[in-house]
Amino acid sequence: MKTERYDVTGMTCSACVAHIEKSVGKLDGIESVHVNLLTNSMVVSYNELVISNTFIEKTVESAGYEAHLHLVKQPEAKAPAPGTDYVLDEQREKKKQFWYSFFFMLPLLYISMGHMLDLPFPEKFHTPEYSFLFAFLQFWTLLPVLYLNKKYFITGYKTLSKGTPNMDSLIALGASAAIAYSLFAMYKILAGLKAGDFGLALQYRDDLYFESAGTILTLITLGKFLEAKSKSRTSNAIKQLMDLAPKTALVIRNKVEVEIPVEEVMRDELVVVRPGQRIPVDGVVASGSSSVDESALTGESMPVFKQKGDLVYAASINKLGAFTLHATQVGDDTTLSQIIHLVEEASSSKAPISRLADKISSIFVPVVIGIAILSAITWLFLGESIEFALSIGISVLVISCPCALGLATPVAIMVGTGKGAEHGVLVKSAESLEMARKIDTIVIDKTGTLTEGKPHVTDMFVAEPVSEDELLRVAASLEKPSEHPLAEAILSKAEKSSMALYPAEDFQSIPGQGIKARLGGVQYFAGNLRLMSGLNVKLYDFEMLSDTLAGEGKTPLFIARETELLGIIAVADVPKANSAEAIRLFKGMGLDVLMLTGDHLKTAEAIQAQLGISSVIADVLPQDKDKEIVRLQAEGKTVAMIGDGINDAPALTRANLGIAIGAGTDIAIESADVVLMRSDLLDAVTAIRLSRATLQNIKQNLFWAFIYNIIAIPLAAGGMLNPMVAAAAMSLSSVTVVLNALRLAGFKATTPNPQ
Repeated sequence: MKTERYDVTGMTCSACVAHIEKSVGKLDGIESVHVNLLTNSMVVSYNELVISNTFIEKTVESAGYEAHLHLVKQPEAKAPAPGTDYVLDEQREKKKQFWYSFFFMLPLLYISMGHMLDLPFPEKFHTPEYSFLFAFLQFWTLLPVLYLNKKYFITGYKTLSKGTPNMDSLIALGASAAIAYSLFAMYKILAGLKAGDFGLALQYRDDLYFESAGTILTLITLGKFLEAKSKSRTSNAIKQLMDLAPKTALVIRNKVEVEIPVEEVMRDELVVVRPGQRIPVDGVVASGSSSVDESALTGESMPVFKQKGDLVYAASINKLGAFTLHATQVGDDTTLSQIIHLVEEASSSKAPISRLADKISSIFVPVVIGIAILSAITWLFLGESIEFALSIGISVLVISCPCALGLATPVAIMVGTGKGAEHGVLVKSAESLEMARKIDTIVIDKTGTLTEGKPHVTDMFVAEPVSEDELLRVAASLEKPSEHPLAEAILSKAEKSSMALYPAEDFQSIPGQGIKARLGGVQYFAGNLRLMSGLNVKLYDFEMLSDTLAGEGKTPLFIARETELLGIIAVADVPKANSAEAIRLFKGMGLDVLMLTGDHLKTAEAIQAQLGISSVIADVLPQDKDKEIVRLQAEGKTVAMIGDGINDAPALTRANLGIAIGAGTDIAIESADVVLMRSDLLDAVTAIRLSRATLQNIKQNLFWAFIYNIIAIPLAAGGMLNPMVAAAAMSLSSVTVVLNALRLAGFKATTPNPQ
């Protein structure tokens, strides 16, 4: 199966979305199709052996719209191509369309309604003899407005003829009815003048609806312009991400620095990055060092020190020193490009909650047309005039346009996912966004997620008269030749103290017990209790202390000189700074928190006690983690799994919601539903909160869209709204829904409690 994204133009409401999805979805070889009104896009998964993208484009065209394959790559480079900004184009088009319509509508309003406001106008035009000229002037001034808004009629009647009416159909029918009746009135005026019946001419001169048609079209275009303007604001997150990428890069070719377009940088090329510049591609530092601001990608405000061998990412800002890097990922393979792709993908997808709106939209327009006709007929039977009945039908048609219904879900998803990306929280799909709200159980991997993932020195206890510095110097000198994980923690501690180490001689590893070496000709040992017992080292109270440390999940390392104990150094994988705060917040949200780890139960329980976790599942092999997820799901729990995205991949995939923390690897992006750019558990809290806020916003939007139509249609059918007021109200409803969704832009990421 192949998945392609298409840019679709001509859509105006959710009925358009439903029609395109139905037209494309019934083709042979189509696996799935998702159309997004907000981003003017369509994502299709299809069998390329059965159907071509050209045929898909033609199918959309035959449905009354236009579709073009979205350009992602240049022919000779892997960089994203600067494709057409259809949202911005729509905004510009609607702006121009509105202002021209407004300009030509003014003389129409002046001619038809100026006398009501005592504006200067030749009195003779209000005499019976000039009634036809009065009507003809209105018709003539309406023509430019009709031409500017002809698309409503073309698309509206095209979709109506295919049995799939949309919002344009309602507008076209409403405006056409007003124009048709006005032309009929012109005929009656002319007939009255020819027959000398001036009363008939005056009667129908007051029944002209040309200004109503023009006003309806202009107000609806104003609404579409405001809607397009609001929609363009929702896509700012993606635009800002795209703008982060530098346009050029300095590369070394033939031993000379050359500035080239960033699209032309090739893998393994040497790239020069100077202070203050944005890094153009992902790579590994080859020489030099610097502090790099990665906040645009991770949300982390503090710069990160980078030196030879460290990874750096495109769009990060080099703060201080200059360095060179070997390009590893270029073009659309960079982390930034992957983030942009994920945000676009999520914005274009549909949440399950939107299916309700889609189902209603598919039958909404035909039902509205039926209500409009029935309302007009009913008023005729009640004895009202044709003009009144016609205005009722027009009002129902115009006020019922389902724009707000079609925008309710996608606009909130666009803002929500964009806001998440701003804080380094990448939501892969709208389904994931909705699922996050349903989670009741959080399962968290220990190593690298709750904890730092590498050992640290936590405690040092010395035997008199040895000092802590001396104990650490001896331990580090012994461990320097070792490859044991504990050695890294002790050496790291010693490096921070900038202490000089003793040269070690005759180093030897004692399997299962520890190590030994000579320092200054004296034999020293470092190891566990078993090693000390075999050496007959007197431990005194340190044996009990060792048991206490082990009970806290720490590994005690005994240091001895000959048979004399120097002290104990405790090493452990310590919790991350914000883990306890994240657990507290999860619990405050009503979630059950479990820790899943391959460590021994005693070690797991020590971390559990420190962080306040509800329960632990310990001694679990990596390949069995997904079985634990299945077991929890069998108990009726909706589970989110938070892991590092590498050895937790099966569990991330198995969970109802997989959250990869400390991402950037391909397996994290593939396995998880939500990708966190930082190794901070508080970002997972942000993801859940963002999901709840977005879903709440969608529900509010759907409520306002539904309640608007529930109230407005009866008012229009009951004769309480004229067509012009109906057009203004319809436009306002769409703008209201979009503005409500934009409130999500004020969402704040979860930050550590200052206390």
